[in-house]
This record gives sequence, structure tokens and C-alpha cells, in this order.
Amino acid sequence: MTEHPEGTHVGTQGDSPRDAVGLRNRMRAGWRSLTFEQRAATSIGAEIALAILLFFVDTALGFAVLTLSALYWIHRLPPLPWKLAAQAVLVVCFLVFGPASFGILLAIAFAVFWVPARRRGWALPVVAIGAAIFYPFYQPKMFTIPVFGAWPDVATGVVMLVFVMMAVGLNIVVGYAGLLDLGYVAFYATGAYTAAWFASQQFAGQKCPKAGVSIENCPVAAVPAHSFDFGAVGLVPGVGGIHISGWILLLLAGVITAFAGIVIGLPTLRLRGDYLAIVTLGFGEILPQIARNGDNLFGTGFNLTNGPNGITPLDSIGFGNRVSDWTGGVLPSNFLTCCKANHFGHQIQSTDVFFWTAIALLLITVFCSLRLQYSRLGRAWIAIREDETAAAAMGIPLMRTKTWAYASGAFFGGVAGAYYAIFRSATFPGDFFFNISVFILCMVILGGMGNIWGVIVGAAFLAYLDREGLANTGAWINSNIHVGGWHPNIEVPLYASGIYGVIILIVMLFRPEGLLPSRRRAAELHEGVHDEPLYEATHAGAEA
Repeated sequence: MTEHPEGTHVGTQGDSPRDAVGLRNRMRAGWRSLTFEQRAATSIGAEIALAILLFFVDTALGFAVLTLSALYWIHRLPPLPWKLAAQAVLVVCFLVFGPASFGILLAIAFAVFWVPARRRGWALPVVAIGAAIFYPFYQPKMFTIPVFGAWPDVATGVVMLVFVMMAVGLNIVVGYAGLLDLGYVAFYATGAYTAAWFASQQFAGQKCPKAGVSIENCPVAAVPAHSFDFGAVGLVPGVGGIHISGWILLLLAGVITAFAGIVIGLPTLRLRGDYLAIVTLGFGEILPQIARNGDNLFGTGFNLTNGPNGITPLDSIGFGNRVSDWTGGVLPSNFLTCCKANHFGHQIQSTDVFFWTAIALLLITVFCSLRLQYSRLGRAWIAIREDETAAAAMGIPLMRTKTWAYASGAFFGGVAGAYYAIFRSATFPGDFFFNISVFILCMVILGGMGNIWGVIVGAAFLAYLDREGLANTGAWINSNIHVGGWHPNIEVPLYASGIYGVIILIVMLFRPEGLLPSRRRAAELHEGVHDEPLYEATHAGAEA
């Protein structure tokens, strides 16, 4: 091989001066030069030292570090008999010394691990769905999570499921088709207001019960001018307005929002990258502004959204008396007035029924998303994401395919918005700020664009932080962190945007494909990236 001056990479494998390698790479090389036993002993010692240090801050946090360390090293043991024995010992320790709920959780997780790999793809979703369905029964008995506090209550679980639905819908647009959408909150708002318009007294109006007498001269109390009822539950006679069954409204909200997605998507189909993001951002700002000022729509005097006051109350959802009687009360006639049963020592609440319904809607969303992903349309989306020019050259109709992506993602966003409005029994324009679009996009990025399971994990985690996690973390910091007699008084939720930004920054630096990425997406981001560091090369003879 031809000799080259020091620092040259022509025909070499990184022969550079020591000061050009960098401290981090030298430390990594030194660590890898140690034997496995030396690395294991050093790591275990550091983990024990960290746990002892954290014991002085919070005992539960110290135990958590020891438990996570034990789980990591158990995973590296030979399967039989060492790993099985270590798992059994760990489960028994928690069952005996507590918390028992964590021991049961570990036993279930270990059991899923021992399922053969070819069947684990089915076992894990089945266990996860079963755990979600029974969550209202065991949630009050669960252990307290260090730093984050108690497990989220069932009402928070409903909100988390709604955001997961929206994240899965946005994943169709961003993860499958590669279309950056910063206006997804517009679909969320459209679905919510669709439910509000057709399940409230918004369009009731007023008239005098005496024929031919105006409201101003009416000698008796005015009555609603408009009244329509189609399958709604829990209505008070004579309330007026439009009242349609909540189940029909969920589908109607999805359809209307899908058309809105087409309208929003059509002007953006010829745009790419930053230009596409800016235009969708504009649409995402237009609809919330209409919601805030829709009590006098374009100066016409028509009250479309009731302005800043929002639309409230909304009709509840339910199956009606006839269906409820046929099923012996298993399917409640009205979610708000249901639930007198007591099972497994738990009194069924209306929030439990909303929670189970949200699980069903999410399962439908995930099923549709999976079927779309592996369909001919889904493969066309992925082709457009990878190389739009090549996809067009292969005969993929770009306009129609992108339009379907916007319509599909908007449909599920609309269903989620409608269900959230029915759950809250109200819709306010303050719920539809631009930061909601960014928040949902962060869920997709954190979990892993293109992978439904990663998006579910990322969305559930960020939604929990937003609803309860940050407040619980702030309470833990204020009660456990102190210097002498000084205790901080930090309102952690006030710094939510910065915290989310730090989380995304860390993910982008160390795992840009997300926590649970799709294999295709991970390959795209790591293609051509090698372990050998690259340095600025000097051509042979350049220093002469």
C-alpha cells in the first residue's frame, strides 16, 4: 500500500493524529478494549453507587434503579436455567416484600417473553389489549411510579386514547406518505364542532308559541324554533336544536373532516418540504380563528360556533333503552346515567364506559391503518415518501395518492375530535391552538414515524405527561429535592413546551428514527452510516 502523509485517508482506515480522533472516540475505544467481565463489573458498580446516592433523595427511586439494573442483567443471562431462575426470584421478592402489583406486572411481562418468537407478535397485542380493558379494575391498586407518581386515572386514560387516535391518523400523512402536516389541529377542530352542531341546542333558535307574534311582542315565554331528533339519548323534551345519535355523529364527523382534508390538501399537492409545512400551518391557523369568531360569521350575524363561549352542553352517547334491555344492561342506554353494576369490587363508572369505547375506536383505527399500510395505496404512499420523482416515473398518480393520504388521516382526526367533544360535553375554541398540531407531530416523531406501535407508545407517553405526569413530577421535585432548608417551588407544567422540546432534541440526537421505528424507516436514516468516524481528508501531496 502506498504511504501517505500523516492525517491522510486515501487508502487507509482512519490513520489520523491522536488529537484528531476526539475524546469521546478514544474513551469508546478504551471501553471496548476491556473484557466483558471488566465492563460488567464496572457497570454494576456504577449502578449500585447511583442507587445508593438516590436512596438519600427518594427511597423508591433508589429501588427503581436497582430493579431496572437487575432487569437489564437478567436479560443478558443464558435462557435456561439462569434467566428463568433469576426472573422467578425477582417476581417472588416483589410478591413477598412488595409492591405486589409490580410483581404481578413482572410475571406477566416475563411470561410474554417466554412465548415462542413466532407467536409473540400476537401474544403481546392480546396481553396489552386485555390489560387496557381491565385497567379500571386494577388502577387504584397499582404501585406508585417513582418521580411520576400514581398511575393515570380512567378519565386521563380517555384523553390519552383520543390523542393516540389522532397520532395514528397523523402517522398516515407524515409517516406513510411523508407529507409534513402542521395543521392537523384543523381536523381535530372540525370533528369536535361537527359533534357540537348536531348534538346540542346550537341551532334551536326562538319563536313565540302564538302564531304570527314576534319574539319582541310575545306575551308568554319563547320556545325553540327548530327541533330535530334522530336516535339521541337523554334528551329533555322541548329543548330544541339538532340531536343526532352519537354513533352516527362519529361517522359523520369523520366523513366531513375527510372532505375538509381534501380541501386543505388540494392546494398543497404540488408543494414539498418547507413550503408544504408553511401552507398546512396556515390552514391550521384559519379554522381555529373561525371557531373563535364564528358567533358572527364574516359579519353576517350567523352564529356558527358561539365564539369564545363555545358550545355546551352536548348530548351524551349511548345505545338506547331498547338495545340496553335486549342485552340485559350490558350495553348502557346512556353513558352518563349508566353503571350501577359492581364487578370485582369495583363500581362501574361512566368514565369506565367512555374508556372502553375509546379502546374500541382505537382498535378500529389501528386495524384500518395496518390494512392501509400493506395495501396497494399504502405502498404507493411509501414510494412517494422515499422518492416522489421516481414514484411518478413508475406510474403512481401523485395528486390522487396524496389526496387519499390527507383524507384518511383527517378522517381519524375528526372521529377523535368528535369523541373528545362528546366525552367533555363541550367544545371551546381554546382547545384548538397551533401547539396541538406540534404536540401530535412530536408524538409521531418520538414513537417512530411509520410504525404504528411506536406511535402508540410515543403518543401515550406524551399525553400522560401533558395531563398528569408533569404536575406529578413537579410535586415530587418540590417535596424531595432540597439544599439544607431550601425547597424549590417549581411549577413544572409551565415549562411543558421546553420539556417536550428537550425530549425531541435528545431523540433526534441519539435515536433519530424514534423509539420503536419501522425497519424501513430505520434503514433509510442509517443507510451509509458506519461506526468508523469520518475526518477531513487531506489529499496526498497537498502539503508539499
